[in-house]
Amino acid sequence: TKHTLHFPLFLFFPPFLGNLLQNFAKPVFLCSPMFPTPILLLIIIFISIPFFTIPSNSSPISIKLTPKTLSKSGDSVHIQWTGTNSPSKLDWLGIYSPPNSSHDNFIGYIYLSSSCPNTYINSGSCSLTLPLINLRSSYEFRVFRYTENEVNTTNLDQDHNPLPGTSHLLGKSEELSFEDGHGPEQIHLSFTTKEDEMRVMFISSDGGERYVKYGEKEGELTEIVKSGVERYEREDMCDWPANNDVGWRDPGFIHDGVMNNLKYGKRYYYKVGSNEGGWSVTHSFISRDGNSDETVAFLFGDMGTATPYSTFSRTQEESKSTIKWILRDINSLGDKPAFISHIGDISYARGYSWLWDSFFSQIEPVASKLPYHVCIGNHEYDWPLQPWKPNWAEKVYGKDGGGECGVPYSLKFNMPGNSSIPTGTRAPATRNLHYSFNSGVVHFVFMSTETDFLPGSSQYNFIKHDLENVDRKKTPFVVFQGHRPMYTTSNEATDGPFRERILEHIEPLLVKNKVTLVLWGHVHRYERFCPIMNNTCGSMGVNGQDGELPIHIVIGMAGQDWQPIWEPRADHPKDPIYPQPDRSLYRGGEFGYTRLLATKEKLTLTYIGNHDGEPHDVVEILVSGQLLNGSSGAGGVEVSSMVSWYVKGVSLLILGVFVGYMIGFISHARKTSALRARWTLVKTEES
Repeated sequence: TKHTLHFPLFLFFPPFLGNLLQNFAKPVFLCSPMFPTPILLLIIIFISIPFFTIPSNSSPISIKLTPKTLSKSGDSVHIQWTGTNSPSKLDWLGIYSPPNSSHDNFIGYIYLSSSCPNTYINSGSCSLTLPLINLRSSYEFRVFRYTENEVNTTNLDQDHNPLPGTSHLLGKSEELSFEDGHGPEQIHLSFTTKEDEMRVMFISSDGGERYVKYGEKEGELTEIVKSGVERYEREDMCDWPANNDVGWRDPGFIHDGVMNNLKYGKRYYYKVGSNEGGWSVTHSFISRDGNSDETVAFLFGDMGTATPYSTFSRTQEESKSTIKWILRDINSLGDKPAFISHIGDISYARGYSWLWDSFFSQIEPVASKLPYHVCIGNHEYDWPLQPWKPNWAEKVYGKDGGGECGVPYSLKFNMPGNSSIPTGTRAPATRNLHYSFNSGVVHFVFMSTETDFLPGSSQYNFIKHDLENVDRKKTPFVVFQGHRPMYTTSNEATDGPFRERILEHIEPLLVKNKVTLVLWGHVHRYERFCPIMNNTCGSMGVNGQDGELPIHIVIGMAGQDWQPIWEPRADHPKDPIYPQPDRSLYRGGEFGYTRLLATKEKLTLTYIGNHDGEPHDVVEILVSGQLLNGSSGAGGVEVSSMVSWYVKGVSLLILGVFVGYMIGFISHARKTSALRARWTLVKTEES
């Protein structure tokens, strides 16, 4: 690293330092005429130079942006910088929005040597292309010098890596802005309580009037409705970092419009915006069909969002693959209605508000086509003073929400029903907690695992009443969903008290009302259980009929990658052996999602892996409750397909060939050994 003085330091020595030098220097140097006071002063200044120097450039570096204005979220800017003298491998580019943010309040950072490994260290010049999200304010880019001896091991990101230092600014760019007039962004659909409606929500930079135009022909959007609008403020946030400069950014204005009087199962075209603020591009969706004998849904949990830079909080690169494969499946549907279910841990913003913008921009390609349904998770809600926190839950409900206390989640989504609870602060009530709807032949129920679900609570009463009143002639299958799992074999003990209560109070409702399938997130793996009750597999179900017990499946594998290991052996907790209990029929570590297809006769849930977009596990359940694919539980009947019998036969054939080969090999080796006994060993190769 090159070191230079910015100023002649002796110009800043005040007169009283000269007096001190005279008093202290004379005894030291015995008032020798060889060292008069001015010379002593120069000697001290010279000795002090290394302590007053800082890393710097001899001249500011140049940062060039192309273009200087972007049209919409996802557009890219090309950033080029030159003139960095003696580059450090820890020099970094900071991304700032708004431009007046302090150095420490970046939204992201990129180490220059990692983005340009072959050029930056050698030349001090490099470039990169960066896709950006419209945060309704301009961007600025700054380059900082950072050296290894400056690393602060107490200033860490979520993965306990040191955040970059901001002491030595080398240069900054001009501002980058987004053009006006391109219409709202972050468009996403959802069902309402009425089958002839479809809700659409979106974000704008102001609170002006916005509309939804829609119709059955793309060129004739003859229907128009005005959207409602609301927003939240920094003062609505409950804790750090959501209410601090480092995490807070203006969230924009949230618009909510409802398209009504829709015909069953028809494709509708729509766009949102206004003449003054501009209109979005035209999107389309298939309306709900209350008479359909088929159900299609894509279900997962814990997806998050990906960013092209590092930031304070871990982001989820695999979320991009999840969206890619779901979009492939949507495009193959044709004109069939479908929807998406994301069961908690939505954006993983955790108080860093721009990650919500990133999330909604990332899902828009699918959420503008299909209704996007959610339930609340710990990373949307939990904070130390949340209203419901019984003694047993002190370690269950912590600070996972990053101080958001459910506010962005509650306002950015609007699910059917009117469930809500007050936050106990000036923040708006927490919404979208528990609700249900029909889609084709399946009745779907969503619960909140973060708020009161015990008997006597409004949520418990809702779940009980809802399950007891399902019309099984219309919807013979029932799928129940929530965030924290009732069953898991992951080695995670914190939720133990929670699982005890939900098993005691909610499971009896699921069993009594013959729920078909129960889906959970929170654990970032896929795991399918046998038909189960009270941690025990039902061999043939109750009353002698297979399938009477619900099948639980954990589907929290859509993007987040941090996960405790599976539960080890009780007597060897530190050894890397994780036996799979009988109740756990399939465990997968592959990122992905599930695809549900149901008819009047059968429900099929398929686990799609992200690395290949292909099925990794399939469970099939007849309307009678019979389990066709998989295991019916410990001691139950396993139904194998012809493919599995073929695989077994081929395996036996290969085993026979292998055994025959080994017998021949051993026989041949013995003969060779007898011959080699006559040889003299000359040399061996060292391993």
